[in-house]
Amino acid sequence: MLLTITTTRPPATDLGWLLHKHPEKAQSFALAFGTAHVFYPEAADERCTAALVLDVDPVGLARQQRHTGNELLAQYVNDRPYVASSFLSVAIAQVLGSALAGTCRGRPDLAEAPLPLVARVTALPCRRGGEPFLRKLFEPLGYAVTATRHPLDPQFPEWGESPYFTVELAATVRLADLLSHLYVLVPVLDDEKHYWVSTDEVEKLLRHGDGWLAAHPEKEAIAARYLRRQGKLVKSALAHLGAEDPDADDAAGAQDLAEERLEAKVSLHERRLATVLSVLQATGAKRVLDLGCGEGKLLRLLAADPRFTEVVGVDVSVRSLEIARQRLDRTRLPDSLKDRVKLLHGALTYRDARLTGFDAAAVVEVIEHLDPPRLGAFERALFGAARPRAVVLTTPNREYNVRFESLPAGRFRHADHRFEWTRAEFAAWCEGVCAAFGYTVRTDPLGDVDTDVGAPSQMAVFTRGSTAC
Repeated sequence: MLLTITTTRPPATDLGWLLHKHPEKAQSFALAFGTAHVFYPEAADERCTAALVLDVDPVGLARQQRHTGNELLAQYVNDRPYVASSFLSVAIAQVLGSALAGTCRGRPDLAEAPLPLVARVTALPCRRGGEPFLRKLFEPLGYAVTATRHPLDPQFPEWGESPYFTVELAATVRLADLLSHLYVLVPVLDDEKHYWVSTDEVEKLLRHGDGWLAAHPEKEAIAARYLRRQGKLVKSALAHLGAEDPDADDAAGAQDLAEERLEAKVSLHERRLATVLSVLQATGAKRVLDLGCGEGKLLRLLAADPRFTEVVGVDVSVRSLEIARQRLDRTRLPDSLKDRVKLLHGALTYRDARLTGFDAAAVVEVIEHLDPPRLGAFERALFGAARPRAVVLTTPNREYNVRFESLPAGRFRHADHRFEWTRAEFAAWCEGVCAAFGYTVRTDPLGDVDTDVGAPSQMAVFTRGSTAC
């Protein structure tokens, strides 16, 4: 079985950094069921392709198991050495593990960057659903899907079509996201696994589906097939994904929903959005950015206010942007107001000419999701390059976490938070931004203030020039 990944962003050979495999070397890796080979059919600044070839040993695999009766022949005569299956997922995890995890010590900025990528999988089984199901799985994640179906035997066309496709998936995404999607969805399409499915498979599904599976329209089918239709395991996975909650389709993923429920006792979520909206209104801004807009909760409030003549939402998640658009389409607003809203796919740690010239920007509960080494890049992209006249930024107050009875000591409010700041740490960061980029700042508590630990969240309003807040 063969998987190739191609990028055309110069220098394209940076793909070697992400995969931790040098373009000038061909490498082989022994696996429990065969051998994986990694090499680069092409490696130039303009275009680079990495290939993962998996050579499954069906005889050795069969000898590891005990079978009787009519099963014996099937263990030696099957499609497992030739088609993409759970063997490919295991090879991705073991051979490309660092890339799957999104880590790149030499180039952490590269690991966070969405790249133009094309993945090509030969002989991908699409059982029980065919090409329509294939598209239902990948298109909601933002991929352009090209599928070429293979006949059972070209010499005997009357035998009909096979369930096997050569599939190309094209999108601008992080490499880690592409590999996570393949890791989960290839076995789902094959509808088979080469190993026993137990409770640890639920953890694998949730870990590799983090950030996209909870909002996927086919999450129930994905969970059922990935977990081999074992009822208790499927029910457990769907419960973690929020699928049994009537509001799950409108939640910002299972983890975001958990954070909102945690903060619901202090009525923080809606108050946070209302406060940010009022500050943006007070600036007199006409053109506003919502950076890290997620699924569009603040965008809906901005869209409903005719004082804002242009509203642009930016997020790194294509799926979140799709949900934001669906939410906007469902709002009972005249088209003249909806049409002022634009959605852009982009990362907040990279300079983007599309984001310059705006009056104000909102960054609501976003920076705590960035790895601390990437904060400097975020500061340069927003305060140094985009340079809106006002920036309204909110982040949790870590000191307040002791007031959440259901939150274990030392844990963050959201599983994806990379840090949470105390009030002093937040103030120090704000002052550093002002000194570096020529802004002034005021910081305010957000939510009811506890005399000992402050408010549950904290807000900074950065201004430059004569903007009044």
